[in-house]
This record gives sequence, C-alpha cells and structure tokens, in this order.
Amino acid sequence: MGSEDAKDPFKGVDWKAVGTELQKDPSSKPVIKKRLPKKMRQIPDYYFLPRRSLPSAIGFYGACIAGGIGAGMLLEIWINKKIKEDGGVIWEFDK
Repeated sequence: MGSEDAKDPFKGVDWKAVGTELQKDPSSKPVIKKRLPKKMRQIPDYYFLPRRSLPSAIGFYGACIAGGIGAGMLLEIWINKKIKEDGGVIWEFDK
C-alpha cells in the first residue's frame, strides 16, 4: 500500500488551481487581474417624441382622458336610446 502512494503522481494536487500560475509556482500569491470599466450606456431622454413640459403633459393627457370619458358617455346615451326604441328589452329568452 505504501508503494502505491509513492507512485500516485496526482497526490496532493490542488485541482482548483490546475493550469494556473499557483500550480506552476506554489510560492507565488494568486494574481488578481484588474478589469477596465465597461462603457457606460448613454440612454436618451426620449426615443420617438421629445419630452413635454409638465403643464403641457398634464394638459394633453388630461384632454385625452376627458375625451375618452365623454365618448363613453355619448355611447351610453346612444345605447340607452336604442334600447328604448326597441321596447326596453335587451334579450328575450322565452321566444
């Protein structure tokens, strides 16, 4: 058994350091490579349209929301008018 230990060339090998400078020269300290900083990506303030000022944005989006609410109210009035013209019953299941 003792002779087998002497023949084993891989006994005591640091497998984590295989192929590195640490294995070739165990007395040296591990080398830490310094990396250059990556390029900073510059993100534009806008992609397709220029940014609006705050009052302008509030006015524009407020008008869009108010227009949508108004269109919904007109649609509801039109639906109620059609229901009254047809006799007030939306669905009849007993026919």
